[in-house]
Amino acid sequence: MALSDFDLVFFGGSGDLAMRKLLPAMYSRDVCNDLPDASRIICVGRDDATQEEFLRMVETNSKPHIKDGPDEASWARFLKRITYVALNATDVSTYQALVEALRHDASLTRVYYLATPPQLFAKICDNLAATGLATPNSRVVLEKPLGRDLASAKQINLDVGKVFAESQIYRIDHYLGKETVQNLLALRFGNILFEPLWRREWISDVQITIAEKIGVGNRLGYYDNSGALRDMLQNHLLQLLCIVAMEPPTSIAPDAVRDAKLQVLRSLKRFTPTTLSQNIIRGQYRAGYIDGQQVPGYREEPDAPKSSRTETFVAMKAEIDTWRWAGVPFYLRTGKRMADRLAEIVVRFKPIPHSIFNQPTSSFQPNSLVIRLQPDEGLSMNLMAKTPGDSMRLKQAELELDFREQFKAPRMEAYERLLLDVLRGQLTLFMRGDELEAAWEWVEPILEHWEQDDSAPAPYTSGTWGPAAASALIGRDGLQWREESLPED
Repeated sequence: MALSDFDLVFFGGSGDLAMRKLLPAMYSRDVCNDLPDASRIICVGRDDATQEEFLRMVETNSKPHIKDGPDEASWARFLKRITYVALNATDVSTYQALVEALRHDASLTRVYYLATPPQLFAKICDNLAATGLATPNSRVVLEKPLGRDLASAKQINLDVGKVFAESQIYRIDHYLGKETVQNLLALRFGNILFEPLWRREWISDVQITIAEKIGVGNRLGYYDNSGALRDMLQNHLLQLLCIVAMEPPTSIAPDAVRDAKLQVLRSLKRFTPTTLSQNIIRGQYRAGYIDGQQVPGYREEPDAPKSSRTETFVAMKAEIDTWRWAGVPFYLRTGKRMADRLAEIVVRFKPIPHSIFNQPTSSFQPNSLVIRLQPDEGLSMNLMAKTPGDSMRLKQAELELDFREQFKAPRMEAYERLLLDVLRGQLTLFMRGDELEAAWEWVEPILEHWEQDDSAPAPYTSGTWGPAAASALIGRDGLQWREESLPED
C-alpha cells in the first residue's frame, strides 16, 4: 500500500529514541523508496539550535545506528527531508514556529510522534489543539511508558482523548512490530495444523521470556521509579501473551484483533495476596560477569540508591479463565543482566501417554513450538525422531524456519514497520485505550502488594538466569524453563 504525502513530527526529536531508532527507521524506508518525494520529517526539541547545527547532531548521533552505514548520496537526500524546530513543549506561544514549519494542506497526513515523558502528553495535545494543528487528518503516536498505574493510564487516555479520537491514537509497543509476532498470527490463523491442538487438552504450558544482558545503563533515573514489572511485563509480555492466547478474530481488522486481545486481558485470573506471594518472583541483579567482563550490581550502578528495592527481574505464573485455557499455566519472565539476550515464546505440548519403544516414556521430550523474537527471528518445532543406526532409539530433533534464510529478503526492523503502519493509518498493531487500562487493572494489585511488602527482591548474580526461586516457581509444577530442559549434546 503506497503512502500518501505526509508531515511527520517527532517531539523529542533530539532525544535518544529519535536518534537511535526513529530517524534510522525512516532512513531505511527512504532507501527502499517507500516515502513520497515531498514528504518531510520535522524534529522538535528544546535546544536553540540552527538547522545546520541540528543536522550535524543527526550526523553524529543517528548515522552510526544505521546498519551497514548509509550510502552517502541517499543519506544526503534523506537529510533534505529533515527540518528542525525549537520550541518549549509546555509553552503554547512557542508553537508558532511549528505552525510555520508545517504545510497547510488539508489532504496531507500529519503525524505527531510524542517521544517525550508521558507527563508532557496532555500539554502537547492541548497546545496542538490551541494552535489549530490537531486536524481531523492528523494522528498522534504515544511512546511508553503509558502511565505508572491504572489511574495515570486512565488520565493519559482522558487527556489525549479530549483532542484526538481513538481512531487517531497510536499507542506503540515495538515488540508488536517484530516479524515473528506477525508470523505468530500467520502460524495460528493461516494454517489449520495447530488450531485443533491450541488448547488445554494438548498444551502443557506456555513460557514467554524477554531476557537482556545489559544493565540499566543511563536509564537509572527512569528505571528506579519503574522496575521490570512496569517497564516490560505490563506491556511487552502481556501483549505477547494476548496474541498467543486470543480467540480467532473475525478478520485482521484493527478492532477485531484488539477485541480478541482485550478478552484475554479480562480473562486473566486475578491474584489474591496469597496466590501473589506464591506465584510471582522479583529479583535484583548483583555483581557478576557478562561475556567474560565483570559488571556491577544494580545498587553499585552510578547514582543508584544503595537500599533500592526496585526489581530488575520478574517471573510469574499466570492463568487464563477461559474454556480454551483453563488449567494451562503461562510462565512470564523478564530480567536484566541475564545469561543471554533473547525474546522467545515456548508452547510446550503434553507428553506422550505411553511408549511403544524400548525406552521409558520419561526419556521422551515433549513436543514444543519455539517462536524466537530476538536475537534471530524464526520458528522451530521440536519433535522426537529415530537416531541413525540399526536400533530403534529416539532422540529430540528440530525443524527450523529461519525467516532470513527462507525468504531471502531484507529484514524490516520493528520501528520501520510500525511507523509505516501509522503513516498508512493501520491500527492493528497498536493498543487501544481499553486494552491499556485492562492491562494496568490486572497488574496494579501486584504493585500495591509490593509497596506494602518490606522484603527486598531476591538477589541473583549477573550472567545467570535469575534467582533460584524462579526455577523453584516452575519446578513446583514438575516443569523447567526451556534453557534448563534442553538435552545435553
